Amino acid sequence: MRVYEISKPKDVEEYLRELGVEGTGIKIMAKKSELVFIKIKELKTPAVNILKQDALSIGAELAVPSGVILCEKEYYDCLLIGTKRQLERLAKKELAQPFGLKSVAKVLKSLLVSSKFELKIMGVINANNDSFFSGSRFVGKEAVKQIEQMIADGAKIIDIGGVSSRPGSKAVSTSQELSRVKDILDIVKEKKLYEKATFSIDSYSPEVVEYALNCGFKIINDITGARDEKLIKLAIKYEAKLCIMHMQGTPDNMQKEPKYDCVVSEVDQFFAEQIAKCEELGLERENIILDVGIGFGKTLEHNLELLKAHQHFTYFGCELLIGASRKSLIDMITPTPTEQRLPGTLIIHTKAVERGASIVRCHDVKEHYQVFKVWERL
Repeated sequence: MRVYEISKPKDVEEYLRELGVEGTGIKIMAKKSELVFIKIKELKTPAVNILKQDALSIGAELAVPSGVILCEKEYYDCLLIGTKRQLERLAKKELAQPFGLKSVAKVLKSLLVSSKFELKIMGVINANNDSFFSGSRFVGKEAVKQIEQMIADGAKIIDIGGVSSRPGSKAVSTSQELSRVKDILDIVKEKKLYEKATFSIDSYSPEVVEYALNCGFKIINDITGARDEKLIKLAIKYEAKLCIMHMQGTPDNMQKEPKYDCVVSEVDQFFAEQIAKCEELGLERENIILDVGIGFGKTLEHNLELLKAHQHFTYFGCELLIGASRKSLIDMITPTPTEQRLPGTLIIHTKAVERGASIVRCHDVKEHYQVFKVWERL
């Protein structure tokens, strides 16, 4: 006899299939194998006590501060711990409870829904001379050569932009932005490179975006987060996807003392509002990509909190994009020049993929491709 531990829920599913367990049984058992942690903030004290008892009754747990049982405060934060199967049962129970627990139940149900997307590497091409990483800057034929190399190295998406969004950068005119990217966009169209990969335009200028969409581009990478309805309407018109990124402030001022009461809940609320806005205008959710905006109006701690909670945002049912390539949070953790931040980039991106990201925006396609191929086998 041999006995050993299986460490991940995905491994459990594979082993259940190897055992020949019936399909429905695999789904039920898999939900029992994955422990979920859900933070609940400012819940009414009576609701906390009810939720505690209901959680315990099904084998789950609710971690609460001391003093809850005596109702010393009107509201408390708490941590719900249980398997997916237990939390599904708990959600049904709370639908009949008072003190706001019905709302908790609805959120629980949505959080337990998971969507699976193909993992895709997005290569970065900057057609400007002031992006924070010089290794991403290419123009004209040089850019096309780099695009073709990235596709050969494993990139499924190529993201092209003509304006730097690094902290402190200034906006440029539409004509200047278009002049920087126009030659590249024209060559993509002329050589039909869009047949080899999906092309994304990193811009929030409607004129530049429409020019790119006319050249075969299929993603609008909008760092302003769909605040301009014109971009939403262009996505609908050209049947393109729209990436909504969260940013506090503008590139010029975003890193001047960014503040949040709770960065995860505020980004969550922003996504909910912008998705609703897009859907109201007619853009389907399957054509929306979400990006928490690492480094865009966030301190190191804000960035780390968002990365740790990345799995949370999967409940929207949209693809999640992660873009932390060579960013300064790595330097804040361990002082490192931009040119030497690839190892830190790789671990951040791998963790983000483990937590639900399916599009990885990076400067180093070949290295990411190798990492993810090995990671998938592991």
